Amino acid sequence: MSALKTAGIIIIGNEILSGKVRDVNSYFLACELRMLGVDVRRISVIPDEPELIGKEAVEFSRAYDYVFTSGGVGPTHDDVTMSGIAKGFGVRLVVHTEIEKFLSVRYQDVMNPSVLKMAEVPEGAGIIFNDSMRFPVVLFHNIYIFPGIPEYLTAKFTVIRERFRTATFFLKRVFLNAHESEFAAILNLVVENNPDVQFGSYPVKGDQGFRVIVTAESKSETSLITALDDLLSKLPTAMLVRIE
Repeated sequence: MSALKTAGIIIIGNEILSGKVRDVNSYFLACELRMLGVDVRRISVIPDEPELIGKEAVEFSRAYDYVFTSGGVGPTHDDVTMSGIAKGFGVRLVVHTEIEKFLSVRYQDVMNPSVLKMAEVPEGAGIIFNDSMRFPVVLFHNIYIFPGIPEYLTAKFTVIRERFRTATFFLKRVFLNAHESEFAAILNLVVENNPDVQFGSYPVKGDQGFRVIVTAESKSETSLITALDDLLSKLPTAMLVRIE
């Protein structure tokens, strides 16, 4: 597990916390990053408050290999992600000349202070851009700053996703027709015996022929096979429905 890359996701927006908008960006990013072999360690949802944004960004940046923020990068009063990150890291908020040029071409005669606000970034930030993007991704240290609109975030991440690829996770799912309490002691022992493998146990409602899905994941296929054999050797045969 030494090659494991970690990530933290920060979802920014009062609209998420108030229930006005459903957050789908963290789910999308978590799924994509897992497929790329990156372990998402924390997801935080915070309001549009510069001091809190800055504090969270600094903490995540120090703790994880990659940080992804979503929301708060538009032209209105509550778009304070850039200023918050700048404040947290103790740098100035500056106009990025390349973004300014991009905006001047796009908006032409309607350039105004609100449009220009979208060119402001923490000093030292860079951009990632190609012709398939409507707007660049801003990168500050190890923080990738995305918009909150899901369609925009999805499109941008899809363009740059391969830069995050690392050794994949190997995954097995064990379908059991039993209550968790019936095999918890066995699973706990297997978890203790196989530290290189991550286990999960998820009850499922409905008449599907099984009651629980136990997952086992590892960067090492050998470790995963060993752990799976350990689990299957200890489980009562009558519990097992199938393995995928």
